[in-house]
Amino acid sequence: MNVLAICGSLRAASINRVLLHAAIRLSPPGMETVMSPDIGKLPLYNPDLEHCVPDQVARFRSQVAASQALLIASPEYAHGVTGTLKNALDWLVSFEPFANKPVALLNASPRAHHADAALREILKTMSAELVEAASITVPLIGSSLTEDEIATHPEISIAIASALLELQASTIHCISHKA
Repeated sequence: MNVLAICGSLRAASINRVLLHAAIRLSPPGMETVMSPDIGKLPLYNPDLEHCVPDQVARFRSQVAASQALLIASPEYAHGVTGTLKNALDWLVSFEPFANKPVALLNASPRAHHADAALREILKTMSAELVEAASITVPLIGSSLTEDEIATHPEISIAIASALLELQASTIHCISHKA
């Protein structure tokens, strides 16, 4: 099973990026999770370009199409989803392979509930299959934990690994119902 991890932050030291890298390490057997290249390099969404999609967008869409599920972590800015993540999702709105794609959300801050709610609404509107049991909040803001410390933390690593198992089980269930 292939999972594409998408970080909604452009910061090199983003706790969301660190969280996703730890999740990649905690992926269960049978699940290969890879980090999407920087979505900040995608051009701004322009519907006029749908007939001639830019190369960066074509590569991103190809990664999404090749994955059985998505794992998204993103910070909250001004009570909303980051512009970077929203732009990436806008490029997927009319992209048929995205429809009914299982998606899990990792939230690194309990205070980021506005962005989490907005992201859920966006994904539901886009016909994503939001996997609630795999969408968790991991209170990392202010912790300064490294990828290694997250991946080996007794409670946090178990929560992430359990969420990934839920994503895996849900995705297998979705795939078997489509067949």
